[in-house]
Amino acid sequence: MSDLQKLVLASGSPRRVELLQQAGIEPDRLFPADVDERPMRAEHPRSLAKRLSVTKAQKAHDVLSKEAEPASGFILAADTVVAVGRRILPKAESSDEALHCLQLLSGRSHRVYTGLALVTPAGKLRQRLVETRVRFKRLSKQDMENYLASGEWRGKAGGYGIQGLAGTFVVKLVGSYTNVVGLPLYETTSLLSGEGYQVQLNWQVGARV
Repeated sequence: MSDLQKLVLASGSPRRVELLQQAGIEPDRLFPADVDERPMRAEHPRSLAKRLSVTKAQKAHDVLSKEAEPASGFILAADTVVAVGRRILPKAESSDEALHCLQLLSGRSHRVYTGLALVTPAGKLRQRLVETRVRFKRLSKQDMENYLASGEWRGKAGGYGIQGLAGTFVVKLVGSYTNVVGLPLYETTSLLSGEGYQVQLNWQVGARV
């Protein structure tokens, strides 16, 4: 396989893998980059998404380049941040965190930012930032209790996953839906194809056989 068709996804997110597969792209390797995701003091949500995506891509590149047989190719990283105003919501790991997120999101608009970072086979860094506005209905106590009981919130930025039950809370969405899921497909495929990756290579029937 040409280096221009090798892709490392610097993430362990099954949602991002599924979204790439939806676009006909199968990552050659998953390399979750473990980085400190805590925001800096007074850091804007959009700046956090950009910084973390770049940090993940660069860390993956640095580690992979030191392997005994370093593999050249593309390294793609992303980070999604959910915010109400300038307030950054956590990736909920407890029901209390998730409940607090739902209370903040209830009846309000929020923004979802995803930073994209791509290291090319030539070692160049390319970046994108995608923003989507989402408005939730006013959530009843029962809505929140039932959603918490589902467990779908666990590990999700903002304490919800739009592709699941929380999709029923969305009154309005302006921008990329796949961005809210975790990887904006239009911007991702445009970024890849602009650097020479053949996004549609496997679209033909039987191409993957």
